[in-house]
Amino acid sequence: MENTIAQKLDALLKLQEIDSSLDDIRKTRGDLPEEVRDLEDDIAGFETRLGKFKSEISNLNSEIDSFKSAQKEGEKLIKKYKDQQMNVRNNREYDAITKEIELQELDGQLADKKINEAKARIRLIEDDANRAENGLNERNEDLKAKKDELSVITSESENEEKELIAEREKHVKKIEERLLKSYQKIRDNSINGLAVVHVSRGACGGCFSIVPPQRQADIRERKKLIVCEHCGRIFADVESGAPVHQRR
Repeated sequence: MENTIAQKLDALLKLQEIDSSLDDIRKTRGDLPEEVRDLEDDIAGFETRLGKFKSEISNLNSEIDSFKSAQKEGEKLIKKYKDQQMNVRNNREYDAITKEIELQELDGQLADKKINEAKARIRLIEDDANRAENGLNERNEDLKAKKDELSVITSESENEEKELIAEREKHVKKIEERLLKSYQKIRDNSINGLAVVHVSRGACGGCFSIVPPQRQADIRERKKLIVCEHCGRIFADVESGAPVHQRR
């Protein structure tokens, strides 16, 4: 059998009470959860940068090895050509071999230049990597301190929070999906997390806007879902003399 409007409102009000209690618990943690997430993002960024630096250095070292290998091959060829020069038959052969030797020597000089450039680049990257490593170590220390602080605060209310979460999971099953989505949407758009409120002292308990007497009478009857015309919050009932929630 489908729940009456009054039952639906009671279910939403109970859900709001659970969520508000969870909000109060989480407020005690302040900005710590967000600070922990930010530090974790920073650490991931530093680790990514360090990975790129290591990859660059590895590639440069491979280039250096390749240039050195080419130099050794060039030195072998130069030795071979010089041996051949001792047995040339004419000036044309001598000049041709001399040209090859000069080319190999030029290649060797170019390889030296490339090797020095690669080593200089490695030194610059290593400087950047050292700075990144220091930054990573600092962030890791900060993260540990923040996590320890958060753990202390969380442990004080951990059991209560778990009980409330379990109660919430059980309770939401009693609320139809469409109504639950509307509740969550209103709650997400509210800074103080209030989606269901009372009319208190003639005003909306969420935004303090005045609620006309006739509308209050309709809300008291609890025969239909009525929302605040100004903030969109759902009215659970009308009460007198109750404290008004903090303005949105």
